[in-house]
Amino acid sequence: MITISDIIAQIDSTSAREVIETALAKARESSDYHALLNLTAERALERADAVDAGKITGKLAGVPFVIKDNFLAFGAPTTAASKMLENFVAPLQATSVEKLEAEGAICIGKSNLDAFAHGGSTENSAFGPTSNAYDKTRVSGGSSGGSAVVTALDIVPFALGSDTGGSIRQPASFNGVVGVKPTYGTISRYGVVAMASSTDVIGAFTNNVSDAELVISIMAGRDVRDMTTLPNFFEPLAETKPGLKIGLISDFMAEGVDSDVRARVNEYVAKLRENGHIVEDVSLPMAEYALAIYYILVPAELSSNLARYDGIRYGFRAEGVKTLAELYGRTRDQGFVTENKRRIMIGSYVLSSGFFDAYYLQAQKARTLLINQFNKLFKKYDMLIGPVAPTTAFKIGKNSSDPIKMYLGDIMTVPTSLAGLPAISVPAGHDESGLPVGVQLMGPMRSDAKLLALARSMESKL
Repeated sequence: MITISDIIAQIDSTSAREVIETALAKARESSDYHALLNLTAERALERADAVDAGKITGKLAGVPFVIKDNFLAFGAPTTAASKMLENFVAPLQATSVEKLEAEGAICIGKSNLDAFAHGGSTENSAFGPTSNAYDKTRVSGGSSGGSAVVTALDIVPFALGSDTGGSIRQPASFNGVVGVKPTYGTISRYGVVAMASSTDVIGAFTNNVSDAELVISIMAGRDVRDMTTLPNFFEPLAETKPGLKIGLISDFMAEGVDSDVRARVNEYVAKLRENGHIVEDVSLPMAEYALAIYYILVPAELSSNLARYDGIRYGFRAEGVKTLAELYGRTRDQGFVTENKRRIMIGSYVLSSGFFDAYYLQAQKARTLLINQFNKLFKKYDMLIGPVAPTTAFKIGKNSSDPIKMYLGDIMTVPTSLAGLPAISVPAGHDESGLPVGVQLMGPMRSDAKLLALARSMESKL
């Protein structure tokens, strides 16, 4: 699978323009996967020529990448895979995109996602689903499915995604690539369409851990336009020493998890032990309630964030209306997909008078209990491990009519999101049908470098 160093070597022997033309050609040839919503070809080729002329330099000079289409960027509309923003042209670029471009990276396109990042399969896109890189009849995962697929198909060596409850890690697992969700606040969210402000995290898909470390290190750091950002603490480690204490979350290995998924996790655990690490079973009792907590708090936040889409200030506007109330109603009815409406209704309900104390406030208290359980585990263990998802990629359409079944796919990723912890999905083999299986490594806040160093050290051992 193609890496950043491979691309840099190609540029040295040919040209940045040739590399970008090849990436664009691959993207067009793979259009049947529907992983990309728009290409930024004209701007990408202009930047490639600037690299060849020595006008653009940096660690990633000439390296192509793709961004999830909820990142504001130049060269194509920022749609968030929704009719609401179908023709929205961004007036600025996300901080993460700006930082990558400052190092010479070249964005070639915007990838498909669940509309406004609401979903776990990329079937909720207003423009149609994205197919899995290994089996076109199966989902790509979500909500960052398009970014995972373009990485797995070797169109680009890395792609950006956002992770609110597993939206990087789950599609990474489904498509056999590395997917990193850093500590909350590591990377600025400025210029990214908001979903749930207390759990949204910017991360990356790559084909190896070293590339993930490089991309994260470039994007990390404080941004005065995003007050949740942390001072830059991320500095990749040269190596990780044997003897780490790692807890295998037994709650994630129980009945209901595919036998192939459990087998791949157990094989990864065996390799950890062979390489001198100590792995013990641990319990995270609040994991049982994490999904319920998540689907109260996140809809509450996103219902507030989506209130700005009213058909007046920007975005889609319904035609043929006579009153302001009708304008609001028809614009939102036509501009949002079903899952958007479902989450808005849940969020509005739990925030409403009479239900705030019963649901939202209780969920926040339960969230604190979950965070406390993680903190207690990390006093004894350096890292935690478990599956990314209970299954491999399922058939397109299989769960689309059952939102509860779809939500259950997030059961192993939402706990770390609620606690703001770093986590990574790494390829760990395949099931009997050849579909990829990912293993999830989790660490305490700001342990990102140590977490990625462990994952990198294990890559050659599998």
